[in-house]
Amino acid sequence: MAQTLELGLDTFGDITHDASEQPLSHAQVLRNIVDEAVLADELGLAFIGVGEHHRPDFAVSAPEVLLAAIASRTKQIHLGSAVTVLSSDDPIRVYERFSTIDAVSNGRAEVIVGRGSFTESFPLFGFDMSQYELLFEEKLEIFAALASGEPVSWSGKTRPPLTDQSVYPPLEGKRLKTWVGVGGSPESVIRAARHGLPLMLAIIGGAASRFAPYVDLYHRALKQFDREPLPIGAHSPGHVAATDEQAREELWPAYRAVMSRIGRERGWPPVTRAHFEQEAGPFGALYVGSPATVAAKIVTTAKTLGLSRFDLKYSNGTLSHEKMLESIRLYGTEVAEAVKEGLRT
Repeated sequence: MAQTLELGLDTFGDITHDASEQPLSHAQVLRNIVDEAVLADELGLAFIGVGEHHRPDFAVSAPEVLLAAIASRTKQIHLGSAVTVLSSDDPIRVYERFSTIDAVSNGRAEVIVGRGSFTESFPLFGFDMSQYELLFEEKLEIFAALASGEPVSWSGKTRPPLTDQSVYPPLEGKRLKTWVGVGGSPESVIRAARHGLPLMLAIIGGAASRFAPYVDLYHRALKQFDREPLPIGAHSPGHVAATDEQAREELWPAYRAVMSRIGRERGWPPVTRAHFEQEAGPFGALYVGSPATVAAKIVTTAKTLGLSRFDLKYSNGTLSHEKMLESIRLYGTEVAEAVKEGLRT
């Protein structure tokens, strides 16, 4: 039987530049994301995810509010986070916000919860970084219990206990689809299996095949916890244009800018064009190129990891709104068709 693969999109709301290379306002970036999601919906893509950050280079700090705006202008695309930083939020409030989005979108809400790759939300909201692991573990326990739709009783170290607590609004006859975002921690993979939640792999560097051991671990853990098989997805950055050369030349300046900025914060060496070309090649994490090139790479990844969903992070640093719209158009038409064909063989 041919493999079935949903294609989605993710954005962090990177602060993009206009035609004169001036940064857009955060407000304009948010309005542009809504338009990008509308196009994705019109093209029949499965999912649009928006990240959560609290820093000047990303516009989205309240993903659920933005998703509600997107819900009002779309008809079929599923709406979610990428990711919700659950460790520094209240799992009950997160659940209520997403159950509200589910209601106003007629059942299209999903949530990807994770610890996030940035930590600015911890001091901002008054959380202790020394509790980094404990906060996520306990809050995920609560959220997974809430997602069942049943009253929750819970006790732990990071908040007062819950006793037969119901939350509102309830979902209409189904569970809230909740993925656990994982960047490469075996403990996180096992945690997702223990709670019976689908796995979303954040592949942002190196070959996708290096995540195969995590997929195998997830399958083994699901069996050990007596869980049914669950979906596995992957998220990776990329950009689509008419040709490989055009896509790489459009993406390189934006990729260099964002990676250099984050690298300075984290003590990484300056990013080079050689590194970019390696990541853009067959064994790297950048899905950049013509529709045929990007589709072939997605098919290889999907087959290698047994994916049910692939989400392309189409926003990349200063890459312009117009170029992102064209990338989305090609992804939702030519890439999508080539992926379907590739998975048939």
